[in-house]
Amino acid sequence: MRVKKAVVPVAGLGTRFLPATKVIPKEMLTVVDRPTIQYIVEEVVGSDIKEVVLVTASGKSAIEDHFDYSFELETFLSQKGKLDLLKEVRHISTLIDVVSVRQKEPLGLGHAVLVTEPVVVDEPFAVVLGDDLVDAEVPCVYQMIKVFEQFRESVVAVQQVPLEDTHRYGIVEGREVAPGVYEVKRLIEKPPPGTTTSNLAIIGRYILRPEIYGCLHRTLPGVGGEIQLTDALDILRKERGLYAYEFTGKRFDAGDKFGYLQATVNYALQHPDLGGIFKEYLKKLVSSF
Repeated sequence: MRVKKAVVPVAGLGTRFLPATKVIPKEMLTVVDRPTIQYIVEEVVGSDIKEVVLVTASGKSAIEDHFDYSFELETFLSQKGKLDLLKEVRHISTLIDVVSVRQKEPLGLGHAVLVTEPVVVDEPFAVVLGDDLVDAEVPCVYQMIKVFEQFRESVVAVQQVPLEDTHRYGIVEGREVAPGVYEVKRLIEKPPPGTTTSNLAIIGRYILRPEIYGCLHRTLPGVGGEIQLTDALDILRKERGLYAYEFTGKRFDAGDKFGYLQATVNYALQHPDLGGIFKEYLKKLVSSF
């Protein structure tokens, strides 16, 4: 089974970035010169996936509009001879086919995945969270697809975190069966300090078999009435198996203000036009302290 679709949940309110996100979706906040959602979609495209399923909510139409054709803007840029900008705008609108599904109530990540069942149906798919940006030479999702193709079971992306920070993440315990690949033996959501010796934290990338939908239907709401994807994954682990993959690349939590700033600096330093002068600026800034 080939992974042809990616589910991207974008229904969150973005409260950690208020007041900036009062009327602007958090996924449209800019990192250098493009919104975070574009980095996500470009990773999906770079992983040879042809369709994105956006899980949206009220007030998120700007995300769909960003990937749509804009006649007025393209005509204006063409008439003004701004061909480089025209090329970039056209690139965005032709990146990928986008389908939108509404999550009418904020009932958790598991519920956000569940509402895509009528669109995804019975094929494996990726889930990519917009809060996590991964800078990697080989797209993170593509790396995970290769693991899925090898083991034929669902895969979650993990990274090592300091043991004192494990209480902030979903944690995987497992047996390494290939370099960077673990057969998952236990999933623990935000474990209290001292309750696990593993520091493998789940981040926002998943390759899931369609059987996850049946597991989600059987997952009871947890704290706050939310359906947790981690709980459904634990059911899937018991019934079919589950693997964790320690990906290669740098991950930034763009849903956190400090992580967002780190991502901005990282991508600014790589920018073909800005990287050099920005690097010199940072050197002078550091030397002034």
